[in-house]
Amino acid sequence: MTNLDATRQPAVRGGRQAVSGQPAHELLEPRLASLGGSTQVRRLLPNLGRRMVGAWCFVDHYGPDDIADEPGMWVPPHPHTSLQTVSWLHQGEVLHWDSLGSVQTVRSRELGLMTAGRGISHAEQSPREHAPLLHGAQLWVALPEAHLDTAPAFEHHADLPTLTSRSGLDATVILGEIDGTRSPGTTYSPLLGVDITLAADADTTLPLQPDFEHAVLTMSGTVRIDGRPVGPGSMLYLGCGRDGLRLHADSDCGLLLLGGEPFQEEIVMWWNFIGRSQGDIEQARSEWMAAAERFGRIDDFDGAPLPAPELPPLPLKPRGRVR
Repeated sequence: MTNLDATRQPAVRGGRQAVSGQPAHELLEPRLASLGGSTQVRRLLPNLGRRMVGAWCFVDHYGPDDIADEPGMWVPPHPHTSLQTVSWLHQGEVLHWDSLGSVQTVRSRELGLMTAGRGISHAEQSPREHAPLLHGAQLWVALPEAHLDTAPAFEHHADLPTLTSRSGLDATVILGEIDGTRSPGTTYSPLLGVDITLAADADTTLPLQPDFEHAVLTMSGTVRIDGRPVGPGSMLYLGCGRDGLRLHADSDCGLLLLGGEPFQEEIVMWWNFIGRSQGDIEQARSEWMAAAERFGRIDDFDGAPLPAPELPPLPLKPRGRVR
């Protein structure tokens, strides 16, 4: 999924200066953004004052949208560098295309994981014959410097490991490991992504790694975390230093638990690119506009590639050390 908001300067993310070493309760409210077609998203990361959670650097939540009589999602070919995209659905399906030749329908509770590495292009759309509702999240994971130039790849995992409990919890491990259960998805830094379903009045505790920072995105319903209600479309940043997460469901609800070791490196993000400097961003933009081999092609997609917007005139002013 693409970021159509190019009005901002390239921005520095990451580094451990803003990471809370103690448990925290920081409610992140979304801002609305249009994604093309009939899809509007609630952007939760990056957020004012909170740029990353572990290596998670971008989180969009969309739906549930009634697309029974609409085309649904339609995102033309666009590039990415130095990140992974995670497609996650609660309802509906999305057809993924990429310049490796992948054409894959991703359905509810299936993992679509694309590693951009040195460069890839992809596109997403609702299939012509699609379910009436579309509800999901699109997330990006920043790659550490040692893996910036890794070969691009796409993985589709239809059967992910699950956890259940007598307390009304069902969980699917999207990435990483929790309570001895590990996802088959490839990761390049210590990371956690878990989809959680809670029945109304469920009260349960999940084990956490204290050296990770965590956040919870409420996809549907209302959950109480340490007694604080978190409604649909909001995300609560929890900081570090927790060995468990107590959840109480006011109603049937669906959540995403995101976590990871605080990302030590500082990154530069602009449009659909991640780099380590302004020069990385400028080079990626130039190569995309020149149709360079770096990003490949998607010849069978019915739609022209997205042109890169103009970079803002002011150069990036680095803040702190880029490792």
